[in-house]
Order: sequence, then structure tokens, then C-alpha cells
Amino acid sequence: MPYEGAAGQAGQGERPGAEAARLLRHAAELKRFSRRTFLAGAGASSVLAADMLLTRTVQEERQVNKILVVEDDFAKSYFPNASWILFPGYKTSWEEAQWILNSLRGTLRQRGQLAAVGYSNLGLDIDQLVIAVIEHVRANNLTRLYFYGHSFGGMVATQVAARLLELHGAEVALIVLDSSPYSKFDVLDQSWFDGVVFLYESGFRIPSVLRGGYELGERVVHKDERTWRQILDQTLEQLSPIAPSSVLIQSESAYIYHFDATRFAGRIGKTRMAYIGNPRDQTVNYQTARQSWARTFADNMVSSDRQTDGALPAHASPGWNPFVYRPILAALQDEILPLPSGGRKMTPF
Repeated sequence: MPYEGAAGQAGQGERPGAEAARLLRHAAELKRFSRRTFLAGAGASSVLAADMLLTRTVQEERQVNKILVVEDDFAKSYFPNASWILFPGYKTSWEEAQWILNSLRGTLRQRGQLAAVGYSNLGLDIDQLVIAVIEHVRANNLTRLYFYGHSFGGMVATQVAARLLELHGAEVALIVLDSSPYSKFDVLDQSWFDGVVFLYESGFRIPSVLRGGYELGERVVHKDERTWRQILDQTLEQLSPIAPSSVLIQSESAYIYHFDATRFAGRIGKTRMAYIGNPRDQTVNYQTARQSWARTFADNMVSSDRQTDGALPAHASPGWNPFVYRPILAALQDEILPLPSGGRKMTPF
């Protein structure tokens, strides 16, 4: 039986020369396509590899809790023994915590120095947080503390204050609760909340490489809480190497889910508390959270009516809306923490 090559199988009526030319053209196109694909793929792979390497490096460096100091010569000079400590909210990176403090610097430094807690990427651990705070207090000879609880950070601040008093006799002068949920029931998106905690407590850990897509989806669902520019900025932050680890985010969810504020009622001494928030909050139920904190800590709550009207997003956004927050915090300080001069603002040297 005679042999039929590619040209012979090509079809009836098509000359071998034409088929050969067609195959050569196809080979040339394939070569060009392969080169472009290879270069694009190699470039994308290099970027991804570099990002993963940097992410791994950053994550490993942040395996312990750290007190992040925002240096301010004015505050250090006038208040060498007093400090604000910010307890960041859910998914807040070390850099964003410092950004919040810098946004409020002109107001908060009127009573103390500035510092924030950087949560360990290994997960939220209150005992380790207490150790980090008391070591910072002793190393800097601090005798007066003010806590700023940013969103869920208000829960953490309250528990840390109770533990500091119990274990070390250190009493916090003031806790500001900024849009802080009192319990899991104040979180408006319960279906999402339950799912994350269920997976975490079942031993499932969300890989960090999936975090960015998850964040984008969540933020788009809650787009009424943010502008599209804020959605883009916050999503890119969660995709970046500086973002909190997935394990930390999941452990924060579990902490909120199981938090019981009644355990700390009567255990924070004479610490004064102030609640600020926004009735338009789409993340936390402002009314129920505010009322519950005020009821449980009736002996400590000195202010719960000040509202962050005009802030966008409405939930715990001092970094985005410093001009809304600064007057509120200045008024609180003058009312609750009056200066010997009568509460007048000092002028930085």
C-alpha cells in the first residue's frame, strides 16, 4: 500500500506545495505566539515569586506582637510618662495602625505619646499582647495609659485593661471605643461571620494567596460602606506583603465570635470609657453596641453620645476622616482628661 504523507492526507484537490506553505505559516505564527506567551508568563512568574518571597519575609518578621511607636518630640517632652496605645481593628496592618495614629497625631499628642499594637501573624493571643504592653510600659517608665480601641480593637483593649490591672496593678485611665461591637450579635453580616469561624475552628486555614480575592469580594459586597477608590486601596493593601496573615484574620474572627464583655465588668477599676460611632454604620449595629457597652460598664462609661457624622466609610474610619474625628477626640480629652491649665490646647514647640 503506497505511503501517504501529510500532503497526501491533506486532502483531495490540494497541492502538496500549498499544504507545506500553510504548515510553515502556522509554525511561524506558533513561534511568535509562544515567544510572547513565554515572555509574559516568565514576567508574571517572576513578579509572583518576588511577591511571595517578600511576603514570606515580612510574615516571618511579624511572628511576635510588637508595640509600634510613632515618634513625636512634642508629646515626649510634655508627657514623658503618658501614652496612647491603639488597638487596631479587624484586618488592620501594622502600617495602617501607624497611619491612623499619624492622622490623629495633632489631637492625641495633647495628652500623651503615641503607640499602636502590631498583632502577631501567628494569630491573636491576649496573654502575649499583655506581655508586650507591660514590657513597653516598664521600658518607657509609663505611669498613665490611654487605650484607643479601633473597631474590634475595643474588645481587645477592654480585656487587656482588665488583665493589666489584675496581673500588674496597672490601671488604664481611658478607653475610647471607636465603633466597637459589644458582641458577635452586633456584627451585621452574620452569615459571613459564622462561615469564617466555622472553617477556622474546624482546622481549615485560608491560604494567604487567596486572601486578596476574598477581600475584594467582601468589599464589593459591602460597597455601600466604601467608595470604589477605597475598595481598590484596601484590596491592594490586603494583596500586599504587609497585609495581616490569613491565620491572624481568622483568629480575629474567632475572637469576636466568642467575646463576652460581661467577664470584664467590674474588673477594669476606675478606667473611664467613651463610645463614639456612626448611626449609619453598615458593619456594626451602632445602637445595640453603644447601648450594650453603656449598660454593662455603667460604672465606667462617661460618654456614649458623640457621633462621627459625615465620616465615609461610616465604620471606624479615623484614618480616612481625621477632620471628623479630631474635634470629637479633642472634646473628649478636654472633658475627661482636663489639663492643669484648664484644658487649653498647648502649642507644639
